[in-house]
Amino acid sequence: MSSLMEDDSSWEAHSFELIRIPAFNVQVVPEAINGGGNELPFSLDIVVPDDILEKIFTFLPIASTIRSTAVCKRWHDIINTSRFLWTHMLPQKPWYFMFTCNETACGYTYDPVFRKWYDLELRCIGKSSCFVSSSCGLVCFMDNDTRNVISVSNPITKDWKMLLEPPGAKFPDYSTVAMMVDRVSHNYTVTLATSKQVAEDYVQWDFSIYKYDSWSSSWVTAAKEVLVGWRSGDDSVICGGVLYCLIQSTGVLGNVEPRHRLIMYDLAAGPSEASLTQSSIPVPCSLTCGRLLNSREKLVMVGGIAKHNRPDIIKGIGIWELDKKQWREVARMPHKFFQGFGELDDVFSSSGTDDLVYIQSYGATALLAFDMKQKRWKWSAKCPVSRKFPLQLFSGFCFEPRLDITT
Repeated sequence: MSSLMEDDSSWEAHSFELIRIPAFNVQVVPEAINGGGNELPFSLDIVVPDDILEKIFTFLPIASTIRSTAVCKRWHDIINTSRFLWTHMLPQKPWYFMFTCNETACGYTYDPVFRKWYDLELRCIGKSSCFVSSSCGLVCFMDNDTRNVISVSNPITKDWKMLLEPPGAKFPDYSTVAMMVDRVSHNYTVTLATSKQVAEDYVQWDFSIYKYDSWSSSWVTAAKEVLVGWRSGDDSVICGGVLYCLIQSTGVLGNVEPRHRLIMYDLAAGPSEASLTQSSIPVPCSLTCGRLLNSREKLVMVGGIAKHNRPDIIKGIGIWELDKKQWREVARMPHKFFQGFGELDDVFSSSGTDDLVYIQSYGATALLAFDMKQKRWKWSAKCPVSRKFPLQLFSGFCFEPRLDITT
């Protein structure tokens, strides 16, 4: 497998705090006074106006911007408080946080620009077995035990907030969380979609959507419906104000192909006359699993393509984009990259934003990135996460590294 992956011998993990080490030494420049030989030392930083510094910072990679906050108090304040800087900054590639599935969520964050892994601690996660969604610098976490403990965090600044407990029945059978941050106001919305089997009924499932708004700091019940022969899964995303959620056939009504469908709920308009299942659309082919992503407010799905008549065996991975309720194939993973994962399970981890899509096997630390614009596949640098026992699992998620977004 190693021969198929990009040759990179660096396994070094960089401490995240090292990013904040001052990156520049301000030089003292001599200046002639009145044509004489006297020299007066001064800093170039003094004569550069704030607005010029802001424009300079917009051209820096995010890791360099973070390091610049440690140069001096002035730079720190400009970077952390300037709205112009963050609204005019050049497009940044999302980082990827990979961690081991155990009692503590410890792991490393990958920076695709400098191809480095940083040792990053996420204090708001009690356990690594959780559901994750991210948007515009914030990450939403939901625990896997009760599925009622939900928090929002900025992984870079370590700012975080525990949300109120959502309404509805505790311990649902299936849950999925999604979030959306308004890039202008920085207010955010969190959605929780749950499924619970109706008591003593193998056909019907109670499906509910709950919505949390940061400006009101409260939950509301957005939609309720009984699904017949279908249940929700563990993947959802918000694009353009619409919540998309994958549902899966339970098999009690016979073999349904494809086994997955996509339901849509407009968070602003609210419920429509048609039911969620009536307005749902099928996925483009038989899938072992599907992962939903927001790519510049367009819905993208990464799916495991199932073998014919063997829906539980994966034979490849495809990427599709939804365009007016029609799926358009973007790419299929070349076989050499698919083989590079080794023995890939029927389910895998995938997340992304803007033009970058990450794909990771739960059974290994290999991380593959796909550039939607350049149509290019590329392995990441080797991750320093170590395997401590043969059946150890790994997971991860991507997020936008930002300093200006708070919870």
